[in-house]
This record gives sequence, structure tokens and C-alpha cells, in this order.
Amino acid sequence: MYALLLLAVVILSIFMIPFGLPGTWIIAAAAMVYRITIPDGGVGYFTVTMMFALALVSAVIEMSLSARYAKKYGGSRRAGWGAVIGGIIGAMMGIPVPIIGSVIGAFAGAFVGAFVLEMTAGTQVAGSTKVATGAMVGRIVGAAMNVAIGVVMGAWVMVSALT
Repeated sequence: MYALLLLAVVILSIFMIPFGLPGTWIIAAAAMVYRITIPDGGVGYFTVTMMFALALVSAVIEMSLSARYAKKYGGSRRAGWGAVIGGIIGAMMGIPVPIIGSVIGAFAGAFVGAFVLEMTAGTQVAGSTKVATGAMVGRIVGAAMNVAIGVVMGAWVMVSALT
């Protein structure tokens, strides 16, 4: 019964991740709650610790990839920061749009942030557009990696709970 509840939380959390919501952190918290409430349930302290470590790694990867891709596409450090800050602001601004607003906002925010800050560095429009496209691609790759880490976390905690 409790394992089914944990499974429901894991599945919902994985579906939350692409929308910019903290699904990996919820999986980690669910593992901790499961460990505390069901001490003999199979989820050990090592698993709980690893869930929080993976959630942290996932967050760092998602945030840093837009900056890294902006630089890879020829952008300045300034454009990288614009991509990170723009992605965060865009995700928050896009939340009022039901279901996909935060995803679109994060991608668009990374693009606009990198574009604007690259333009203020003196780069021409074509170069700034290329850098901004790189930042958006990085944000998309980061979101995909975040989902992949969430799936791994979910599988790990469920295998632990069922053994």
C-alpha cells in the first residue's frame, strides 16, 4: 500500500520536471519520508542520501547547461549569465499559462537573457541570435537531462522500496 503511494508520488514528480517544477527534490523528499515512516520498508539512509545528491546534481546541470551552450556558440560570460538569469525569470513569468507556461518561459527566457546581454557586449544581431539559440538549446538539453535523472531516481527508490 505504501509502496503504491510512493510510486504515485514518483510518477507525478517525473511528470512535473519538464514543467520546471522541483520533481527531483520531491522524489528525494518522498524517499526520506518513506524511510522515516516505514523503517523496515527497504529504503535505506544511503538511498535517501543519494536521492538528495542526485537532485542537487540535476539542479546544477540544468542551470549550467544554458550558460555552457551560450559560450559554446560563441557567447561571452555575460551571455551565459543572461541565459541562466533569463531562464529563471522566464520560468517564473510563464507560470500563469496553464501546463506549459513555465517550460516555454524558461526556454524563451534563456534565449532573451543571452541575446540581450550579448547585444550589450557589442555583438551584432546575427552573432547574438546564434549565442541566444545556443543558450536555448542548452536549456532544453538541461531539462532533458533533469528528466533522465528523475527517472533514474524514481527507479532507484522504487527498487529499494520493493526489496
